[in-house]
Amino acid sequence: MAKASKATKKPAAKTAKKASKKAAPKKAAKKAAKKAAPKKAVKKAAPKKAAPKKAAAKKAAPKKAAAKKAAPKKAAAKRLRTKRAPNPAFMKPLNVSPELGAVVGNNPIPRTEIIKKIWVYIKKNGLQDQNNKRMINADEKLGKVFGSKKQISMFELAKIVNNHVK
Repeated sequence: MAKASKATKKPAAKTAKKASKKAAPKKAAKKAAKKAAPKKAVKKAAPKKAAPKKAAAKKAAPKKAAAKKAAPKKAAAKRLRTKRAPNPAFMKPLNVSPELGAVVGNNPIPRTEIIKKIWVYIKKNGLQDQNNKRMINADEKLGKVFGSKKQISMFELAKIVNNHVK
């Protein structure tokens, strides 16, 4: 029985030593925390100011999610409708000028087809500017359509076509 009591005493003595070793670092940590506490208080004040901004951002995020949820409902409503009819004004055949007729043909064709045929001609002859793809370079036929300009923007194309149709 004496041996059993010695065995129980040894672990108790070891745990006491371990506890004292752990207590020493804790005390040192508390002292260090007290010294650093004023510095941390100053640092904590700045994040508190930033925290309301984050909260506001979080409040804004659910609104965006709600907007995204509403979009599929609109899309579903659109699917239920019948197929949209094209505007007949775009499908009306227009007479083209002789200059534009050299590019797209002399037969009356709708405005949409005129633009498509001009783009086919531009792509076929490589008339798009290599550095700036929005610009269209004129060759002999397109130069007559463009007038005095050697190069136009693709956004001006509809305006120039408008001058050559009736």
